[in-house]
Order: sequence, then C-alpha cells, then structure tokens
Amino acid sequence: MAKHYDHINKRLEKFIATQKIFFVATATDKSRINLSPKGMDSFRVIDQKRVLWLNLTGSGNETAAHLDADGRITIMFCSFEGAPMILRIYGKGKVIHPNDENWEQTVAHFPSLAGTRQIMDVRIDMVQTSCGMSIPYFDFKEERLELDDWAKKKGPEGIRDYWKAKNETSIDGIPTKIQEGY
Repeated sequence: MAKHYDHINKRLEKFIATQKIFFVATATDKSRINLSPKGMDSFRVIDQKRVLWLNLTGSGNETAAHLDADGRITIMFCSFEGAPMILRIYGKGKVIHPNDENWEQTVAHFPSLAGTRQIMDVRIDMVQTSCGMSIPYFDFKEERLELDDWAKKKGPEGIRDYWKAKNETSIDGIPTKIQEGY
C-alpha cells in the first residue's frame, strides 16, 4: 500500500543514498512527457523538502525546457536489490545555470564532472512510497564512464558547440535557455 509524506525522512534519505539509478519525468501541458534515467553521483538530498541533481550533457535537454515552462517534476527511485520499494518525489523544479549567482554554492555539493550542464533544484510537494514487489533484482556492476570520457574529449568549447546544436530547444520546440546560462 502506498504511503504519502510531505517530506523526505531519514529512512527515505538512506534509501535514496543507496540507489545507483533514478528516473526523472517532466512535461508541460502542450509537450510530450519526458522520462529519463539518471545515474552517476548526481543526486543530493539538501533537506527534508529540497533535492538537487547535477544534470550532465545529453542528447536532449527536455527537463530544463519543461521546468522553465511549467516546473512540475516527478523523480522515481526503485530498489533493485535488498528490500523492495518504489519512492517517488513530486515537486516543482527550477534550473540553475553556471552564471546564476548561487551556482558555486550549489555545484559544491557534487563531484566535478566533465559535461556538467545545469543543476535541477526541486522543492518537494509530496513523497510517495509503494511496495515495489514486482520489480526484479539487478546487480550493480559499475558506473559507465563513456559520457565523462566523451565530454572530456570535446572540451568546454566543444560542449558549448554541442549544446548549441542539440540542446537549445526541446523536441517540442520549447527553449531550454542553455546558452543564456553560460
């Protein structure tokens, strides 16, 4: 049976800290729903009502576009080992870019990763847990390093060129403001 919370308690924070993957879903009232898997050491619980994740360069930039236009976001964690659980965080998010005044303070929560694009800052409306008893077991082997290697090879200017070519609008044409943020 699902349980609802208005914040992340210590037990849920410990669960989040042990997960190797999470999923992010966003949309506007006129866009496709975007659902993306996220990994690496890119998620932080800042307090009971706020989480951050370090958004790395990818093939699209849907989340940034959707958060700027609408703000709604759902983040989901699933237990693939140990006790079964699904945890969803519902909230309103905003995008923090490197030229924002709070960038340095915010990015300090994360390791330095090549291809860092933005930080998503989410204020929590509700947290929901459910059983997850149908989710299969998977064994974590290791992090993939291909994205980091690719970003290092491109270098800062190459990454900015990539953003200009691939990350300025969502697949539905919504601006991401990626170039304004740097």
